[in-house]
Amino acid sequence: MLKIKDLVKVYGKYQALNHLDLEVREGALFGFIGPNGAGKTTTMKILVGLLTADSGQIFWNDEKVSVMSKSWKEKIGYVPDSFGVYDNLKVSEYMEFFASCYGLEGLTARKRCAILLEQVGLEDKMEFYVDGLSRGMQQRLCLARALIHNPPILILDEPSSGLDPRTRYEFKETLMELQELGKTIIISSHVLSELSEFCTDIGIIDQGKIVLSGNINDTLSRVSHSNPLMISLFGNDQEKAVSLLKSHPYVKTISINGKDLVVRFTGDEQDEAQLLQRMVDADIHVRSFAREKGSLESLFIEITDNGEERTVMKFEYESDL
Repeated sequence: MLKIKDLVKVYGKYQALNHLDLEVREGALFGFIGPNGAGKTTTMKILVGLLTADSGQIFWNDEKVSVMSKSWKEKIGYVPDSFGVYDNLKVSEYMEFFASCYGLEGLTARKRCAILLEQVGLEDKMEFYVDGLSRGMQQRLCLARALIHNPPILILDEPSSGLDPRTRYEFKETLMELQELGKTIIISSHVLSELSEFCTDIGIIDQGKIVLSGNINDTLSRVSHSNPLMISLFGNDQEKAVSLLKSHPYVKTISINGKDLVVRFTGDEQDEAQLLQRMVDADIHVRSFAREKGSLESLFIEITDNGEERTVMKFEYESDL
């Protein structure tokens, strides 16, 4: 397990990391998200040794880590948000250069590079020049480079930025395969719907602190239970339905949009079932009745909204009735 404890980083008067605590279980595909300026990239650069924290500690499997040490750098593969400039280098030359940085030479290096290029789908690009590759190919090449020394931890900062949908899908599939092989992967991205599809865990950072972290399915399940009930009616039963809902102690607000009702309901699943039964018993024709599904986007907006909380204690009508 990777643990970050009490991490602090200050730039002048700006505190980028404010005593940040974070745990990433071994073998997780961890989505690291937050608003711009929240501290994601600063955290990642500290982890890979590109920045020095003002204070705090990092542990891997309960052993304290010195991020500048050779032993730690051998455990980390890093894919930054920008590829860099490598003029006049072929893909094979690029890979073999970085292989030499880890002591791999000759046939051993060439075999390792060939395996990795095949893994990321670039086996037919070995004689292409790096600066002539598309953005997506460059990102896949950068991932192959990060894997040269077979590190147990991969850290990727916005790797899918600027990629087309097909390339993002292929990149996602590659990351899922690496996670199945036992890699611990930390990835930041602004494409939250994509992260929710393949990450096993998430952490949300805001103003230099972790405000939520955990298993993504458990987190979204909890969010769903706090989301409104979406009730769709058949026929002219809207007035009767609103009257019944108003009398229920767990109904806080009702919004009307055509024949659909959006109900803020604080009860649990059993209370939901009882409410539906009451509506059916009252001869209200209910076409559909379900909680609005939780999403990573809605959770992100809710948690990182630093404005004042507003509670609406009224019934809202959004139709032209």
